[in-house]
Amino acid sequence: MKYFVKTEDVETQGFSWGTLQWLNEPQVTGSKVMVTGVVNLFPGEGHQRHNHEGCEEVLYVLKGTGVQSLELDTGKVEKEIEAGELIRIPAGVYHSTINNGKDPLEILAIYHYSGPEIAMKNDPDCQITAPQKN
Repeated sequence: MKYFVKTEDVETQGFSWGTLQWLNEPQVTGSKVMVTGVVNLFPGEGHQRHNHEGCEEVLYVLKGTGVQSLELDTGKVEKEIEAGELIRIPAGVYHSTINNGKDPLEILAIYHYSGPEIAMKNDPDCQITAPQKN
C-alpha cells in the first residue's frame, strides 16, 4: 500500500483520445472510497457525453484549455475551461470534456467511489503501458 505516489509509479492507460494514470485507486493505494487520476486529452479530442450513476466527480484543470459540458436539471451548460479551474459534476449528470487548444489538456479527476478505473481499463480502446519505475 502506497501513501505517496508519482505518475511514473503507475501504469498508463492509452486511448485514441489521450492517456489516463490512476494515482489513487484500490490497486495502488488500497483506497476503498476515492479514486484519483491524471487525464491528458490530446488536442481536438476528449471524453464524449457520459455519466457516473451515484458518483460525484471533481475535475481540476492543471494545464491547457477545453470546453466542459454539463447537462443539469436547469438545462445544458457549456463553458470554456482553463488551468486553475475546478469543475464539480453531480452524481448522474451527463457531461463531456473536449480539448479545444493546441496543447494537451491535463486534468486531475477525482471520483468519490472506486469503479471508474475498472471501466476504463476494460475499454477495448485501452492500451496499458507499465509504470516507468516501481
